[in-house]
Amino acid sequence: MSNVRVRFAPSPTGFFHIGGARTALFNWLYARHTKGTFVLRIEDTDKERDRPEFLQVILDGLRWLGMDWDEGPEKGGNFGPYFQSQRGHIYEEYITKLKESGRAYEKEGALWLKISGEGQVINDAIRGRVERKEEEDFVIVRSNGTPVFHLVNVIDDLTMQITHVIRGEDHLSNTSKHMELFRAFEATPPIYAHIPLILKSDGPGKMSKRDRGALIEEYQQRHFLPEAVRNFLCLLGWSPKEDREILPIEEVISLFDIANVNKNNAHFDEKKMAFINCEYVKHLPLDSFVDKVKPILLSSKVIDENTDKDYIKDVLSICQEKVRGLEDVPHFVGYFFTENYPFDEKAKEKVMKKGNVNERLEEFLAFIEPLNALVESELEPGIKKLAESKNVNTGDYIHAVRLAVSGTNVGPGIYGLIRVLGKTRVQQRIKKFIA
Repeated sequence: MSNVRVRFAPSPTGFFHIGGARTALFNWLYARHTKGTFVLRIEDTDKERDRPEFLQVILDGLRWLGMDWDEGPEKGGNFGPYFQSQRGHIYEEYITKLKESGRAYEKEGALWLKISGEGQVINDAIRGRVERKEEEDFVIVRSNGTPVFHLVNVIDDLTMQITHVIRGEDHLSNTSKHMELFRAFEATPPIYAHIPLILKSDGPGKMSKRDRGALIEEYQQRHFLPEAVRNFLCLLGWSPKEDREILPIEEVISLFDIANVNKNNAHFDEKKMAFINCEYVKHLPLDSFVDKVKPILLSSKVIDENTDKDYIKDVLSICQEKVRGLEDVPHFVGYFFTENYPFDEKAKEKVMKKGNVNERLEEFLAFIEPLNALVESELEPGIKKLAESKNVNTGDYIHAVRLAVSGTNVGPGIYGLIRVLGKTRVQQRIKKFIA
């Protein structure tokens, strides 16, 4: 165990968004990389906006992304309480110290910090040397008696023995105030590391909670794989060497260091997120893929509890490589489970332009009639031979059959598709289409 102690300190005033998740992740990665401690601290002092359900969303989101905390809510620890709303007695103690040392004074009902008047040098672990100077005294306790963010933030970091504060670049402007407070307490400040902002994918400006793709909950609802979302978040401001993008989390932990975080702002890229998710879906073990997809198929009423388990597995085994994500599966596999499948009009129009479709289908039916089972190893060479004998392209058969048995022109490999549907179903569907 190293002495590194980092913290993620969200406010339960809204949903868990990409920026917060990325900040949590970089803290978690650094703690795991250094074998240090990852503290979860809840800044719940906004009585108007704090909600227990928002706290639950944050806890669930962290768990979903596989970020376990070492100290904090539900875990406890030696530096609690981990909710700011329960730490009033600690704040009072430190406010008294400031008053006694002459660094705090009352004015207009509020408590102000008397600044040192000296420049603050911040040796930022990412930005390098930053010099800032506070020009005027600032309020640390409002006239209604509530302490401001700067004060409680510093007292919490001090009393929880936080060694590294890894947070968004937008907090850099607060840091000179925080350094003033550490000085006033005659304490050594932690090492600060300000990570780059996440910009919108479609233009300038920081990504906000209202932007599309900003909430972690959205990816949970859309059945993204959490390890894919986490992998994508790792790349928002950090990258391994050799431009690799898909990395197991163990490797990220071993490579991750604050010094390697980029100074430049990161752009949110929904296409890249979808691509990474697609890669993770493709490489799931088949049983795991089936386990994840079945509840989605059940809830979308594509299958029911009585649908044959082996047949479901056969269908999913040929589709896994082709689907873009788990949320696409019901639409992608629907025709395997019903005879009442829709026809894609554009696909139909495209295929029907290709010569005599019914003639090709009749020839295909004649070709499979004597076959006992439809297996890829016989279908592929057989159709090739059939096409040569009729002096047409194999594609003429493939497109016609795919349309007739599935209603579309996209899907898994045609030979696997025919095998899984089975001879009887394929014959019936083609005959119905011809009719």
